[in-house]
Amino acid sequence: MIVSALLTSVGINTGLCVLLLSFYSVLRKQPDNVYVYAPRRVAEEQAKREGPFSLERLVPSPGWIVRAWRLSEDEFLSAAGFDAFVFLRIFIFSIRIFSIAGIIGVFVLLPLNYTGNQLRTVDWADIPNQSLDLFTIANVQDGSKRLWVHFCAVYLISGAACCLLYLEYKGIAEKRFSYFNSSPPQPNHFTILVRGIPKSDQHSMSETVEEFFTLYHPSTYFSHQMVYHSNRVQSLMHEAEKLYKRILHLKTKPRLQRKSHREGFLGLFGAKVDPVDLYTKKLEDVEENVKLEQSTFYQNEKELPAAFVSFRSRYGAAMASQLVQSSNPLLWVTEPAPEPSDIYWPFLSAPYIQLWISKFVVVVAVFFLTILFLVPVTFVQGLTQLTELESFLPFLKKVLKLTIVSDIITGYLPSLILQMFQYFVPPIMLLFSAMRGHISNSGKMKSACIMVLSFTIWNVFFATVLSGSVISQINTFLSDPKDIPRQLAVVVPGQATFFITYVLTSGWTGLSLEIARIFPLIGNFFIRHFSNITEDADCAPSFPYHRDIPKVLLFGLLGFTYSLLAPLIMPFLLVYFFVGYIFYRNQMLKVYSPRFESAGQFWPIVHNCTIFSLVFMQIIAIGIFGVKKVPFASGWVIPMTVITLLFNDYCRKRFLPIFNRYPAEILIKRDGEDERNPQMMASFLDSLVNAYRDPALQPVQYSLDESGNRTSLLSFS
Repeated sequence: MIVSALLTSVGINTGLCVLLLSFYSVLRKQPDNVYVYAPRRVAEEQAKREGPFSLERLVPSPGWIVRAWRLSEDEFLSAAGFDAFVFLRIFIFSIRIFSIAGIIGVFVLLPLNYTGNQLRTVDWADIPNQSLDLFTIANVQDGSKRLWVHFCAVYLISGAACCLLYLEYKGIAEKRFSYFNSSPPQPNHFTILVRGIPKSDQHSMSETVEEFFTLYHPSTYFSHQMVYHSNRVQSLMHEAEKLYKRILHLKTKPRLQRKSHREGFLGLFGAKVDPVDLYTKKLEDVEENVKLEQSTFYQNEKELPAAFVSFRSRYGAAMASQLVQSSNPLLWVTEPAPEPSDIYWPFLSAPYIQLWISKFVVVVAVFFLTILFLVPVTFVQGLTQLTELESFLPFLKKVLKLTIVSDIITGYLPSLILQMFQYFVPPIMLLFSAMRGHISNSGKMKSACIMVLSFTIWNVFFATVLSGSVISQINTFLSDPKDIPRQLAVVVPGQATFFITYVLTSGWTGLSLEIARIFPLIGNFFIRHFSNITEDADCAPSFPYHRDIPKVLLFGLLGFTYSLLAPLIMPFLLVYFFVGYIFYRNQMLKVYSPRFESAGQFWPIVHNCTIFSLVFMQIIAIGIFGVKKVPFASGWVIPMTVITLLFNDYCRKRFLPIFNRYPAEILIKRDGEDERNPQMMASFLDSLVNAYRDPALQPVQYSLDESGNRTSLLSFS
């Protein structure tokens, strides 16, 4: 790729960003779009849905940026939750480390690379038509003493990254404890999930659970909630919810504008009636069916061999979740319970054979998806090579000779196509993760995040690097593993220009699409004008961590890898991280509503991926210095790799255990504080009894009274 092609990509993406941000700045002020750009404020009843028209609505303004920036760290943590706080710490860490790497790369390494003459003598008068490879380490002469500057850069960047990574890990761990200590008692801290409950001919499963925990945990056991077969009643409640929303929508229209329906079969026969009356009658019938189904839930045949068991103290719950409860490890299997709102009910009582089969099916499906994704990756890489494209499509030779066409095809189109294919990966991985038997939405999201991250690193990075000669490169790696650094040193720098354009397309334009919310905007328009359902005030989506964390970490991998090879990428990455920090703060406060709280469980994923990126950068450095005939520098990078791995092992032992579970001293301290406030604790324990009640046992809330408000028809003591 030449410089003019990169400038074309920069111009196209910058223009799209300005256009999308201008649209957002205007559209967010329109009352009809409040469900798109501030659904969380609507749910919290903080957003104005109506207002008088003013010209100020039609003028773009940057006030939202100031408001997003204004909140302090503690205020943001209180408003958005701990997981959102941890997500933004990725941007802060990236800004800090890549600011250091950017200064070294742009002001030290980049001039050394460009003034080398390994590839071509510098022609200052014809920079736009020069290859971007001149700005990479490939242009430094073999054996040149300049390469020792690159060697020093490896040590400086690696050392700074380890120091900053340690400070972040330590800071988030301390913040995690502070968040735990300052929050009120949570049901999941007092509750465990028990599976593999043995059947008894003399007792129901509920009685068996109570007898077991009363006998073996007499001082701490408090209560339990059984899990039931509830698929039938949940489908009925979903149907009732749809009818309720349809009635609400019809009530917003005058009676004369409602289209009458017939009572008979398929609406073809019988007398004409008001649709509100028709759907209200259907809603009442559904609710009667829900009553009948719920009335059978306490029968033994509806019970499943799983239960939520609650304790009087956090320490008691933690001990019960860690101990092996039975001489048969497959019975009375315990684990910490998720938050009540975080439970993923379908796999609560799944037998081990079903979970094993599900995991096997998912592994096979991911493998075939990975192979299938190589097709668009290879096609994309073909677009970056005009000579190969002309030989494959000879009828396009005349068109491809046009400068603007060649610049768009090589500088913008490949990354755009790859981004379009990659858009479908996160929802597919989330579906696969749901099949693996997770008991919580946060666990499902965390698993999907790891799967998407692994898929992204392999297919977007390694497959892109190796495409064009995938089989031969893999054969080389397998036949001589010791030569892997040297082989990577040859193939990785060649894709630097593609990844620069990828940062522009997936990063810059991707952020603008995130803030503009084009697809939700279109969906909201159709709902308002062509749909029979009403807009839901509780419509705020949850944040897709499985989609965005892997994307940010991929940019981190690109930053570490190409800070040494092609430092020209650093300014584009820094712009992405700075802008992304502001944009995501705005989205967390106005758009996304936290549906679960994992208390920072995503950070170990970030740490591990960063360590991988550092080690990969060092392996590339070993290969580069070997290829460039500076073997002494290549050998002296190895100690840095060993130090990085030892640092990772220390962090794994120092911090990871306290992210998996809270320490005893913290739990006992909180329990002691609760004992000094018996009135508050008594109220909490009263609510804990029903905290984990199956949703299918919850009172129905869909019937409408005369004022249009929801009323509860069912209740169970």
